[in-house]
Amino acid sequence: MENELRITMDDYLPLRDVVFNTLRGAILRGDLKPGQRLMEIQLANQLGVSRTPVREAIRKLELEGLVKMVPRKGAEVAQISEKHLKDVLEVRIALEELAGELACDRMTSEELEELKQINHEFLQVIESDDITAIANVDEAFHMVIYRATGNERLSQMVNALREQIYRYRLEHIKDKAGRATLVKEHEEIIQALENRDEARTRKGIRCHIQEQAIAIQELLKRG
Repeated sequence: MENELRITMDDYLPLRDVVFNTLRGAILRGDLKPGQRLMEIQLANQLGVSRTPVREAIRKLELEGLVKMVPRKGAEVAQISEKHLKDVLEVRIALEELAGELACDRMTSEELEELKQINHEFLQVIESDDITAIANVDEAFHMVIYRATGNERLSQMVNALREQIYRYRLEHIKDKAGRATLVKEHEEIIQALENRDEARTRKGIRCHIQEQAIAIQELLKRG
């Protein structure tokens, strides 16, 4: 392994979930790189666990699209492809536009203030090199909008894509030059929601996600 993996035990989680969280984090950060093979024995030895929780974690990562099984080779970290990016973000645009439209009618003044506060935090944290912290604040911004819809089915559908969306979010945030633009795009969405302007909200959300897609495509082309 190019980077040493370290496991952090949690008294409240079963071992398989601790191993899953460790491997997931390593994939999202890029410590385990796209195309890299995941060999159970090697990972088990490195993490100081048996092969069973590693095998279970790999299966769960496969379900989330972060790992794929290759015939005669075994498990490897899934590539970030333009096709997969397009598929995920098309669904995300549809869900988030709907969420924005519903939130225009249902978002409370407290939730609007929460959005503003989160975007202020985002402005502070983008100066750091902690891309995980930046991604988490960005995710929190969008989660407020989902929650404001009051639609549990919509939230469930978003959660089903959450890990794959998070992976692309993390890739986008690695580009330092584009972080300030994200803050401005968030501000546009907040203003549209505050004005209860459904068309402007939908447009703001669509542009926000499309800009993410364009930025990641450029990163992929540069390798």
